[in-house]
Formats: sequence, structure tokens, C-alpha cells
Amino acid sequence: MAEEKIEKEVARRRSFAIIAHPDAGKTTLTEKLLLYGGAIHLAGHVRAKKDRKSTRSDWMTMEQERGISVSTTSLQFEYNAHILNLLDTPGHEDFSEDTYRTLMAVDFAVMTLDGGKGVEPQTIKLFQICRERNIPIFTFINKMDMPARSPFELLDEVEKVLGITAVPMVWPMGSGRDFRGYYDLNAKKVSLFEKTTGGAFRAPEKVSGLDDPELISAMDEQLYATFKEEVQISQEAILPFSIEEFKRGAMTPVYFGSAITNFGVQFLLDEFIRLAPSPSPVLTDDGNVIAPTDSAFTAFVFKLQANMNRQHRDRVAFVRIVSGKFERGMTVKVPRLNKEVKLTSPVAFFGQERNTVDIAWAGDIIGLINPGTYRIGDVLCTGDEPKFNPLPKFAPDIFAKLVSTDTSKLKQFRKGLTELSEEGVVQVFNPGDQTPILGAVGQLQFEVFKFRLEDEYGAKVRLESTPFECSRWVKEQDLEKFSRFDSVVRDERGNPVILFESQYRMQNFMNQHPEVLLSIHPPL
Repeated sequence: MAEEKIEKEVARRRSFAIIAHPDAGKTTLTEKLLLYGGAIHLAGHVRAKKDRKSTRSDWMTMEQERGISVSTTSLQFEYNAHILNLLDTPGHEDFSEDTYRTLMAVDFAVMTLDGGKGVEPQTIKLFQICRERNIPIFTFINKMDMPARSPFELLDEVEKVLGITAVPMVWPMGSGRDFRGYYDLNAKKVSLFEKTTGGAFRAPEKVSGLDDPELISAMDEQLYATFKEEVQISQEAILPFSIEEFKRGAMTPVYFGSAITNFGVQFLLDEFIRLAPSPSPVLTDDGNVIAPTDSAFTAFVFKLQANMNRQHRDRVAFVRIVSGKFERGMTVKVPRLNKEVKLTSPVAFFGQERNTVDIAWAGDIIGLINPGTYRIGDVLCTGDEPKFNPLPKFAPDIFAKLVSTDTSKLKQFRKGLTELSEEGVVQVFNPGDQTPILGAVGQLQFEVFKFRLEDEYGAKVRLESTPFECSRWVKEQDLEKFSRFDSVVRDERGNPVILFESQYRMQNFMNQHPEVLLSIHPPL
């Protein structure tokens, strides 16, 4: 009976992330999925003072003020007797490392494209991460209520640029002011939508056939003729959908719609239940396979976040359950610490809101209150330690000194520096003179770090430029080979790192000392 219970619960899970180029409508789609999933009753941008945007998934003060997503957010809700774990990832390229780690914790992804712009640079980068892990991808071509490119042109671009077979599951009826809905190419049904003000409520939907007089009257003659011709061509010329090709990441089902006006959102949710994989077995580094239905509990920490709730002022470790059953109060091993811990304060998330979790299963994302215990990449288990693939950490591209400008707030400064650096978005290096150096892959990361230090910890700081352009980890025994022109610093774990003033200087050193290993990843 216990095995049957695990199999049943795992089969109900769907864990996914939404990836997109900034401004493709990713966060809007997230909120509309919550609306149609019954998790919220009013969607759309809720406007506050100074016209600030506030969404369920953008909980950070800076996100709400700027209307951008800079942190992964976990959202769990139920839909048609299934449990969906949705991770809304940052769209900005400066936070791609956070997105990379998040994609290690999901079973499929939804790639959101702007119907007027198609495949954009950040889309390509995020797609490549999915390709490396063979993550199945749904494609949602958004903003069809705005002037959009030809569906054939968009499909062709997805295939040529991303190298994946694109199979439309629906066909859009016009775009911009002429957008009327879509035609389900499998069920042979037309879905007509009525707009709701701002897309705040579920949109009424009418289903009819391709030759329904109401459909014909809803479109002008030329538009209807073009639509019918495109449907016929798509059915004759495009490859049929293969669930096997989709699950191995070689084919993407494509949907057209408008998140802001709710067109096509519920159909997309239904398709998750029909097509998306439930949690799958995981192949470990040592060649073993961990099945989600295994009785032993295994999980890993893929994200840390401080100050999600101002009232709690705590740190939370985001954990993906890989196998078995989680129960509140259970004791697990943390191999890195070589000790056991009792999981007494587990929570499930709905954006910033949290609820106590008593039971969870493979595929679920839960939060553990983290008093400095966990690190990104930590494994939690009840049986033998699984050798999961290590979560990535990359050498930063830009650097800045972080100077505290209020000596009376040094305690808050040090606390904020420690807790925010644990999140793994900005790296902190110690040069030995007590003035820390920050490393990041994008300038916006520095702005967010400074803002959060001041906003969440009350520590006023300023950023000062540095002459460095690149960094590499080195072994302790190789430090004597570096000159006084190369800056030696330590990362948060004490590992030596060399900061180079230019790519040329780094390349010159590599040519002179080919025996020295310069690594873009820190030692495990």
C-alpha cells in the first residue's frame, strides 16, 4: 500500500519553470496560470502607489518598484487533482546563474516568446541550458493580441535558431486587433474568446467548428480565408507531434495566445496535465539511478533566499525532493556536514506567502528555514548519499569594491554581506584589507545587492570600480607563480582566486605557465 501511495502521489506532480527574454510576458503568464489554476481569484497588474506593479511572484521590493523579476520564486497550486510546482525565473540575463540552478530542479519548462519579436538572445541562452539537460519544453507564443509575425515564420525561426522541431498544437486566428482565438489542430475545434477588462477574470470561451457561421462573422472575409488556408497547410506540411521526441527534448509543442487577455492559458494548463512528464528517475554521477518512487528520501538545495518575509527576517533553503516521502519532523543526513538534522520547519510557498508542510513527495519544492545550516548544492537523504551532478557556479565578469559608509552599521553590513552572498547570485571575495570585492556576471546584480543591503539591513554602502576584468580559481600550491600585478583574493570558503586586469594578461599567464590550472568553477 505504501508503494502504491508513493506512485499515485508522484504521478500527480508537475514541476516546471517558465523561461523567457525580458518583456516577453513571463510573469504575466505566471499570474494567469495561477488564475486559471484557481490559486488566485483576481489577476492582472495590481497597481499601487506611484503606479507600481505588484504580482504574486515578484515579492522583492525592488521587483515591485521596477516591474522586473530578479529572483526565482516558488509557487505551488492544485489543478484538476494535480499538484503543480511552478518556478518563476528571472528574465534578466544578469541573473542567468540563478535560472541555471533553478532548471536543475524542474522536470519541464515553458519557453515564452513575444509573437512580434520571436526568438531573442536571452531565449537562446536559457534554451541551451534546457538542451544540456534534455528538459522537455513547451513553447507559448505570447502577445498575439498585439501585431505579430506570421505563425509559419515564428515556427521556422524556433527550428532554425534553436535546433528543435516545433509542432503547433493550435493555430492562431489573426493577431493584434484581429486576434479572435485559436483552432485546436488535434480536436478540430475553434475556441473563440471574449476579452475581459485587463484580463483580471477568467475569459468566457466559446467552442465551435471551423465552418461555424459565428466564426465566419467574427472575421472579415480575407482574414477568414487566410486562416483556413494556413490551418490546411499546417496540417499537411508539419510533422505530427511525438510524445517520445518531446520528452527527450527534441520536439516542442507550440501554443499561441495572449497572457494579458487570458487567450489560450487554460488550454496550456490542460496540456501540462496531458503531456508533461511527472518526476522522472535521476541518473547520478556514479551511474546509479534514483527513482522518484524509491522509499528512501533524497533531496537537494538549489537556492537560498534571505528576507523573503520582513516579519520573519529569516533565510530559506529551497529544496527539490527527488525521491521518497517527506514528513515534517523527520531526521535526514546532510553528508557535507557529516551530521543529521531534524526538519522541523518546512514550508510550501505561494510567492512570499508560506504555509507549513506536513507531507510532501518527489517533485515537490519545499522551503526549509535555514539558520546558516545549508549551502547551495547540499544533499539531504535518509539512505546512502546520492552523487548528484554538482550545481554550477561560474567565474564573474565584472567586479566592484563594496564600502560601508556608516560605521555605526558595521554589524548589519557584515550580516547582510554574509546572508546575501549565500544566495550565490553575487560572489564576495576577501582581498585581505577588509574591503570586500564583489564579483558578478552583470551590473544589475550589483544594483540589487546594494539596494537590498540598504533596504533589508539598513547598511548604507557605496560601490567603487576596480581594474579587474576576469577571475579564475587556482590551487594553493600555485600561488607563488603569480606576480605582484595579479591580485590574489579568497572566496567565501577560503579558496584562492586570481583577479586579472585583462583577458590579455590572463592569456599571457596561461601561455607562460601551461602547468597551472585556471578554473572557471570553484573546487567542490
